Amino acid sequence: MSFSSKIKEELSKLNTFGNKNLVYCELYGYILSGNTKVIKDKMNFCTNSDYNINRFGKILSKLEIDYKIKVQGKNYVINFNNVLLNSDDIRVSTIDEKKAAIRGAFMGGGLINNPNKKYHLEITFNSEKNQKIIQSIISDFNITTKSLIRKNGYSLYIKEGEIISDFLAVIGANTAVIRYEEIRVIKDKRNNINRIVNCETANFNKTIEASVLQVQAINLIKSKNKFEELPENLKEIAELRLESPDANLIELGEMLSVPISKSGINHRLNKILEIAKELEKE
Repeated sequence: MSFSSKIKEELSKLNTFGNKNLVYCELYGYILSGNTKVIKDKMNFCTNSDYNINRFGKILSKLEIDYKIKVQGKNYVINFNNVLLNSDDIRVSTIDEKKAAIRGAFMGGGLINNPNKKYHLEITFNSEKNQKIIQSIISDFNITTKSLIRKNGYSLYIKEGEIISDFLAVIGANTAVIRYEEIRVIKDKRNNINRIVNCETANFNKTIEASVLQVQAINLIKSKNKFEELPENLKEIAELRLESPDANLIELGEMLSVPISKSGINHRLNKILEIAKELEKE
């Protein structure tokens, strides 16, 4: 079962049928979604989830709306009278009404990717008008969604893991929130470790590349019989670099008879590189 299916299974079992107006608001969300079609005075909703079709049927029954369910291939199609001939008359004003409408829209046309792979939540709509209605309701919960025009309609999407968790909490998918956050925390820790490892690897590579050039410069100075002419501080760091080619600047500084800073070590090694460069010209 997909991550989306598990969330919809959880939502389908919510006992939110005590308030008839909230039931109507959830139906309103369903109808605004991309999987509901309006044909003259009829509507039909299509889904491949038996949990989803069962909840939709309970909603219609609670509102005393007659319906018929058909099986078409792997999908269920529920047909019923057009109960929203004039959706402009619909008012979704209270917090609970807004949550119900958002939940209906997600149940009707929403999906969430497995967070182990990527953070992505999307809800599809048949019209831009319907898209904007739900987007406005969602924004009342300080949740920002982005809009997208697709070949077969319109959609809203979220790509930030934390915001997706907030969205799931709003629609009442509390178990899914816990599961999502567990995956997100582990994933973020893993990503942080990878970033640290990559950064350390990059720094190590830079150290080795710089060390190779420094060793080559020191050997050049020695081949020109100029090593003994170097100041004592440069000879000391040069010998340390030859003995410890993989040491970084901080480590080299700590090896000196009188330890100095990273910038001090860098200055001395750059001086050796300059001397070698001048000797190459001779």
